[in-house]
Amino acid sequence: MDKIAVIAAELTNDPLGRGYAGMTDEQATASLQVKDRSVMRDTMTSSEIFEAIDPAEFAALSSGDKVAIQTVLGLGEGVKIGPSSKARAFLLAAFGPGTNTRTDLATVASETKSRAEELGITRIHLGDVQNARAL
Repeated sequence: MDKIAVIAAELTNDPLGRGYAGMTDEQATASLQVKDRSVMRDTMTSSEIFEAIDPAEFAALSSGDKVAIQTVLGLGEGVKIGPSSKARAFLLAAFGPGTNTRTDLATVASETKSRAEELGITRIHLGDVQNARAL
């Protein structure tokens, strides 16, 4: 990945409407670094999933749903929870809308990142923005 090209595209296209065109280089650098983007994680640990499950809601599940949830919990450290994940589908099917478990799972499944992190850039400096704008 060409970091400067990615930054240049972000600054030029401004897909989130952050207003980069009206920002100084310093302001644009700060905007890219601020952790203000709530994004879904790709994976969770079994422990995180277990801790989010309301015991009373689990007890009320059908035996089939309990087996499905126990299967998900047995997957280990990197349980995929993306939109097309079977584990996610099992969890959503077992714990319906408005349940404490679904609310808690949604909280644990999201994380706050900076726009730079969302773009795959771990470190961004003023010089990066200056170089990107010079392209």
